[in-house]
Amino acid sequence: MSTKNDNILIIGAGLCGSLLALRLAQRGYTVNVYESRPDLRVTDISAGKSINLALSDRGFKALRLAGVEEKAREICIPMIGRLMHDLEGNTFASNYSGREGEYINSISRGDLNGMLLTEADKFDNLTIHFNNECTNVDLDTNTAFFKNTTTNEDFKVTSDIIFGTDGAGSELRKSYFLQRKFLFSYSQNFLTHGYKELEIPASPDGNHLISKDYLHIWPRGEYMLIALANLDGSFTVTLFLGHEEGNYNFKELDTEEKIKDFFQKQFPDALALIPNIAEEFANNPTGALGTIKCSPWHYKGNTLIMGDAAHAVVPFYGQGMNASFEDVAVLDGIIDQHEGDWETIFKTYENLRKANADAIGDLAEENYYEMRDHVANPIFKQKRKLEMDLEKHFPEKYFSKYSMVTFNEDIGYNEAMTKGRAQDKAILNMIADNDISTSLDMTKEQLREILDKVNRETENILDEDRIAKTMHH
Repeated sequence: MSTKNDNILIIGAGLCGSLLALRLAQRGYTVNVYESRPDLRVTDISAGKSINLALSDRGFKALRLAGVEEKAREICIPMIGRLMHDLEGNTFASNYSGREGEYINSISRGDLNGMLLTEADKFDNLTIHFNNECTNVDLDTNTAFFKNTTTNEDFKVTSDIIFGTDGAGSELRKSYFLQRKFLFSYSQNFLTHGYKELEIPASPDGNHLISKDYLHIWPRGEYMLIALANLDGSFTVTLFLGHEEGNYNFKELDTEEKIKDFFQKQFPDALALIPNIAEEFANNPTGALGTIKCSPWHYKGNTLIMGDAAHAVVPFYGQGMNASFEDVAVLDGIIDQHEGDWETIFKTYENLRKANADAIGDLAEENYYEMRDHVANPIFKQKRKLEMDLEKHFPEKYFSKYSMVTFNEDIGYNEAMTKGRAQDKAILNMIADNDISTSLDMTKEQLREILDKVNRETENILDEDRIAKTMHH
């Protein structure tokens, strides 16, 4: 059961794999990472994945653990809230938090991944092998099979421990499924909507054409557009739209005329900023959006899947990368307690992590409907306004569901979801029943009364849920 003599093989050098590799190398393990794509620092590959992501507190906590938090902050653009755009081109802002200094960050996937790979390169006990695609993993012999995409050579690598951080299409997960060594549960749920990325270029002098301090949303019920700022002055714009259903869908938008007509009617202010829309529409892939849940994540003390390989989520809570990074931090804490005993490490990790991974999958799907449909709804606006007031006046006592998920890295996703949902229900019920006022100029005393009411009602709802659960079992 020797510890540091364990050879570790990691499949996939994306965000999760490169952070995991870095952390294990820092612990003194010999680590080999195999990545199917070329080195993104020398080849431009976007691989059809989203170009920029939202980095928040959970992600930073894991980056801090690996000593690279500051390097990541240097390539971030802070976003303090959402800026909604209506059909007439009017905008209204909704902050993410009523507390000072709480915001999420737009960061380039490629820049962040590149930074992690460069940090990883500093370790002699860590090697990254690019252009090597995993084709299969033999679970009995702990052997991974690869094809070198440059030479077409096949080869295999046997290792003490294998981690699969190879994303939603994970080969290690496929091996769990196909080799039937154990009972493996697996579900993949696709949304009927897909996404396509477009670009708002920078102004001629390299500035942002709309405010870079917000995540821009054009909510339209059946579909929506969002935009996140890039460091070079451009914005990455993502259209979320039905694959085949609805008045407008990707299948039907097949000519320049139809595309421009759709944007002219639905997103006129955005269309004015996207000069090459038809070309980008034709050339950029349409991506699928799915949630993956499965178990178990490990086989004996030999292999473990992490990140999207274990729990891919849709992008609507901005937590996919943060959840994958948090995986690494949670695993690291368990290695502290049980170093050398991988089976215990993997079991404990899964017991601690599974409910939280399922929760963020559910929250992300829910938030999709919230962003598309509810953000412009008057009751929803009142609720957000009240929550911002409560957070501002009682920063230590009140946390909205969004804050618990996004800014409270010490609360697990599952607890944030359970408490957040009850709190949302409490507030929406009270607003609908006119039990509480959300007028603009409430005194701190009036707000304190509302806070007490919300807390009481939240506790009642949580109690009812607990009772219902016990009866159900």
